[in-house]
Amino acid sequence: MFPSVQTKPTPPMNTSAQSSSRDSGHDWLVDIGAGITLESLPPPETKRWVIRRKAEVVAAVRAGVLTLEEACQRYTLSVEEFLSWQRLVDSHGLPGLRVTRLQDYRGMSRGS
Repeated sequence: MFPSVQTKPTPPMNTSAQSSSRDSGHDWLVDIGAGITLESLPPPETKRWVIRRKAEVVAAVRAGVLTLEEACQRYTLSVEEFLSWQRLVDSHGLPGLRVTRLQDYRGMSRGS
């Protein structure tokens, strides 16, 4: 049903890398993904997708707690929507997941 899509694994960061990557957008995984479990994820009936909830789902898929297909089914997401969250957090960090900023970030990625 879902296309086979590989998510980009994120290796654990050492302490010096964490401090030097403050603005890189990747330290979010250390903070949010640490000890993430299926029970700690947002409930399946979540309708209001704030930054942290989106980041938790991205972190769970990257950590192997959920597959991409399971996350999309659990939260009624399209593959494209999930992958856009992943791209935005990789490109812009957690602020990239703000809905009100989506058009600004899309314009930046197109070279506008």
